[in-house]
Amino acid sequence: MNLSAEQPIGVFDSGVGGLTVAHSIKALLPNEKIIYFGDTFHLPYGDKSSQSVRYYSRKISDFLLEKSCKTVLIACNTASASAFEEVTTHVNGRAMVLNVVDPVVKHLCEKGSNGTVGVIGTKGTINSGTYNDKIRGFSPSTQVISKATPLFVPMIEEGFINNDISNSIIKAYLSDAGFSDIHTLILGCTHYPLIRQQIEEFFDNRVKVIDSGHIVATELKRILEKENLLNPGNGSDKHEFYVSDYTEFFETISRTFFEEEVHLEKLDFWVT
Repeated sequence: MNLSAEQPIGVFDSGVGGLTVAHSIKALLPNEKIIYFGDTFHLPYGDKSSQSVRYYSRKISDFLLEKSCKTVLIACNTASASAFEEVTTHVNGRAMVLNVVDPVVKHLCEKGSNGTVGVIGTKGTINSGTYNDKIRGFSPSTQVISKATPLFVPMIEEGFINNDISNSIIKAYLSDAGFSDIHTLILGCTHYPLIRQQIEEFFDNRVKVIDSGHIVATELKRILEKENLLNPGNGSDKHEFYVSDYTEFFETISRTFFEEEVHLEKLDFWVT
């Protein structure tokens, strides 16, 4: 693997949700240039077949490689669960490939995870059993309660945050009796940090709610340091943001995810 520190960090997601991860990377690694791709044309991945998600992920990885990225970070839990191994094989050492599931599981288990842990995510992520299998692999005594919450992504993408509609949907999902004894809840989707506060309030702040942004950024920093690939220069003003479908609404909501102005450029070179 012949990579240089000056190469950018590639990040992709099914939509703009992965901008929560990109923002954490920007905050922790201000010298790094980020190239982001949101596959808004195929949003959401959680309802797509694993075969389709793997195909999309390979195509986006090719784009990030064409942009000379030193990493391909899969900032989508569904794609992390379905396509990580295939993307790793496809990239074939031309960049480092990371996902958002493994760092969260590692963090959870290092902090101690006895008792019952809850996981929420898209249908694709939950049905894959990835979190359950990986957590139990690290800590066999930990009980994992998983639930698909497919309405959260479109709810968030449509801007229904911190209002009666989102509170009602959160209550409908999280009132599940299986969550009554959990001490930790993993937000298994990069969109969900935008409703983290509402979820914490639903549980009366009794449950530790984990999102992947800072955890993944910290793991990325550790790996870049280990490989001597931290950028010593300043690429913070050169970030690039691409989507496969564009609306003014996505431009607007992307500012919410990234917490500052973002200009999205539409790329339709592979949309099918």
